[in-house]
Amino acid sequence: MNKSTSLTAPPHGANADWSVPQNWEQFSASDHQRWSDFAAKQTKALEGLACDTFLDGVRALELDRMGVPQFDVWNEKLRALTGWEVVAVPGVIPNAPFFEMLAKRQFPVANFLRQGPSFDYSDEPDMFHDVFGHMPMFIDPTFGEFMSAYGRAGIRAEKLGMSDYLGRLYLHTVEFGLIKEGGQLRAYGAGLMSSYAEAVHALTSDVPRRLRFDLPRLMRTDWPFDTFQPTYFVIESFEALLEEMETTSLAHVYDEVRDLPLIPIGEAEPSDVTYEAASPSGEAG
Repeated sequence: MNKSTSLTAPPHGANADWSVPQNWEQFSASDHQRWSDFAAKQTKALEGLACDTFLDGVRALELDRMGVPQFDVWNEKLRALTGWEVVAVPGVIPNAPFFEMLAKRQFPVANFLRQGPSFDYSDEPDMFHDVFGHMPMFIDPTFGEFMSAYGRAGIRAEKLGMSDYLGRLYLHTVEFGLIKEGGQLRAYGAGLMSSYAEAVHALTSDVPRRLRFDLPRLMRTDWPFDTFQPTYFVIESFEALLEEMETTSLAHVYDEVRDLPLIPIGEAEPSDVTYEAASPSGEAG
């Protein structure tokens, strides 16, 4: 859900649910080597930046020791360890099938891989972002429950016409979220896990605003998709994040925010509660 899609119907070759063949055989020996090299490099670089769950998940799923995973084989390990599976899709898909997959504990993954001389950047979510950035987090059962609950909430949001608001919850948590861990700040969002440069920016720069998790504020917070985020939200724990999904009346939150303007990219609000001491090696206030 990084970017919207202009497609309204599954493209040629896709199934009605937007799933497509992975076509694993399309990937060359060079693709596999580049994946392995970059995954190992990224995992090492993220030590001290990523939360423990992410690093544990990378190793448990062997994402730093293999090439491009073959989904029909790798899903056996994924299901055994997380209760989830990945499904190949042609790229960013519409909200309805996205939410439906999550509700069924299926995570949609782009069936193409970033190209060019480096894995350091991709201008749209590709297979590396979707697999390496997202899937390690599912090793935590609480995070997996949150994602499934999010999918069910998305189905309801579609009927209410509130998917954009719920989408900002995904963006500011699953993609670019920060968490308090052992008194320190760590990153867990996939957009940070697949971009070392932004992970460093999110945790150490004095430029971005770091705010304590506030659902109505978060749902009104606009965001850029082509540069580093100027605002990050910090959760206390994955249990607290799941509790928000299970106990908060999202319908009431939608009623609260629907007639309010979006908060422009990077701007502050008088009610903001900032999260202090956002250094990976310092105490978080």
